[in-house]
Amino acid sequence: MAELHWSTIQAAQAMLRRGEVSSVELTQALVERILAVDNDVRAYISLLPEEALAQAEAADRRRSAGDDTPVLGIPLAIKDVLCTQGVSTTCGSRILENFVPPYDATAVARLRAAGAVFLGKTNTDEFAMGSSTEYSAFFTTGNPWDLERVPGGSSGGSAAAVAAGETLGAFGTDTGGSIRQPAAMCGVVGLKPTYGRVSRYGLVAHGSSLDQIGPLTRSVEDAAILLGCIAGHDPLDSTSLDAPVPDYQREMKSGSGLKGMRVGVPQEYFAQGIEAGVETAVRAALDVLADLGAELVHISLPHTQYCIPIYYLIATAEASSNLARYDGVRYGLRVDTPTMWQSYYDTRQAGFGPEVKRRIMLGTYALSAGYYDAYYLKAGQARTLLRRDFERAWEEVDLIACPTSPSVAFKMGQKIDDPLQMYLTDVFTVSLNLVGMCGISIPCGFSDGMPVGLQFMGPALGESTILRAAYAYQQATDWHTRRPPL
Repeated sequence: MAELHWSTIQAAQAMLRRGEVSSVELTQALVERILAVDNDVRAYISLLPEEALAQAEAADRRRSAGDDTPVLGIPLAIKDVLCTQGVSTTCGSRILENFVPPYDATAVARLRAAGAVFLGKTNTDEFAMGSSTEYSAFFTTGNPWDLERVPGGSSGGSAAAVAAGETLGAFGTDTGGSIRQPAAMCGVVGLKPTYGRVSRYGLVAHGSSLDQIGPLTRSVEDAAILLGCIAGHDPLDSTSLDAPVPDYQREMKSGSGLKGMRVGVPQEYFAQGIEAGVETAVRAALDVLADLGAELVHISLPHTQYCIPIYYLIATAEASSNLARYDGVRYGLRVDTPTMWQSYYDTRQAGFGPEVKRRIMLGTYALSAGYYDAYYLKAGQARTLLRRDFERAWEEVDLIACPTSPSVAFKMGQKIDDPLQMYLTDVFTVSLNLVGMCGISIPCGFSDGMPVGLQFMGPALGESTILRAAYAYQQATDWHTRRPPL
């Protein structure tokens, strides 16, 4: 019972079904773990212990009545950019510090209907804009492997909570790598689904053509379980894909694993700038893939060098548009002044942090008259070329393997005053968001005592393929079973 907080979702559900533990006991174990370590880790913006125990009691009653779902009675954490009815959703920002949504995001509603237990809302870079969680308006989350280092971002709170044993699984959002990069830095699994695979309704928007909700877990099987619970068409989201949701758990274990699978290794992802320890760990992982029967194919994605400039034009332009709604009139922070325009100015000045202001200004500039064609329009055209690179790659390979991040987790404060260096931590992840395809990061080793992530990239709706490859790799290795010395 003392180790319940380290259980996987799959193992915990098996114990619940056998009657070896109740959801109340499982939830209580997680609450006690949070109280024991979160003063140091600071993964949560808000905790919901009473609500969680009440949900656990309801889940136990449902189970006694014969009900069963993959997440019935399972304690989970939710990134604080997903709307939760009756529970504050701050987006890590002062401008929404007291905002309480009147509805659930579709992903949250589906989990709630399936009987999941919500432990709390996790810390995030403000409006999911950042790569280290240092841009949260409230505090910086620590990396459970070294509390003086960042957990990655922007879903750093969710990744840290999973790594620290403060939840069995968590949900984050990925606009340019914000699930996969913190997963790599915290030594957990992070899955970014295909754009449109999971409804964005109720997700507070950062970049509307880039955002996607996905799970962070301690095993690939757990990621498959959680994705199956939230995936599927939603008429409330016009970008939601109307495509059948497969049984990811079953398909993940089908076939012969990696045997015969063609795995692309892009030369551009092993270029200058990657830490030596990261490259060593990832190349060792590639050797494991080959030993498991995969055929490694060297490929080129020639427009990779343009990913960061393309992303930081499109993402900032969309952020500028999306954040125009925070005007102090309808909801959120309001600074009263004698005139409307002064109130609007003072509210945004007081409510937004420096990184959000930077991105609003960059995006507004890129969209302004006289610059739109030179910047935003050109970025859209280059985005098409990048998509064609991937489409050509899928003619040769089934999936692509590469590092998730060029470095392991860095010290707090090391990059916060150098935005370009901070942006470059997402150099291996932003491409998938620009092309709308899927990816997963899994632990593959350590460098400088910190976790290293291996990324599998797949085509649109290729989640079953990348899950099968990641599951086969985890069956042959034990990196995902390592625990931080908290």
